[in-house]
Amino acid sequence: MAQEIEKKFLIKGDYRKDVFKSVRITQAYLATAPGRTLRIRRADDKAFLTIKGRVNATGMSRFEWEKEISMDDFNSLLELAEPGMIDKTRHLVKNTDGVHTWEIDEFHGDNDGLTVAEVELSSEDEPFDKPEWLGEEVTGSRQYFNSSLLKNPYKNWK
Repeated sequence: MAQEIEKKFLIKGDYRKDVFKSVRITQAYLATAPGRTLRIRRADDKAFLTIKGRVNATGMSRFEWEKEISMDDFNSLLELAEPGMIDKTRHLVKNTDGVHTWEIDEFHGDNDGLTVAEVELSSEDEPFDKPEWLGEEVTGSRQYFNSSLLKNPYKNWK
């Protein structure tokens, strides 16, 4: 079973000069019960089904299982999804340590104006460089989970 370990931060500066790849992502949720989500995602011409479990006490780790599915399956499952969809552009930036890659999600639609950076780690205590453009850490803050943004979008926070 796969374990996802990540830290999440807001953005306070310009990261764009370091972006080496960007992809448009749309995702919907088939289930968002407390402690588990079932998500479908389209990233360019690929689609995925993902199951995520409950986060641990630090908010950094949780079970994650993902499988690529056909676009036909994605479109069929979309009919079963909960109302709403997350729309974002994911920008990839190599970290200054040469080891990690930042996934920077720039949200659109009801979450326009929100930009969040995540770094995946192999352990909760793994060291990593923090670029100058990183802002406040929001690891474990449920309001920044994509499944939460679907129910209480960023536009409602203001």
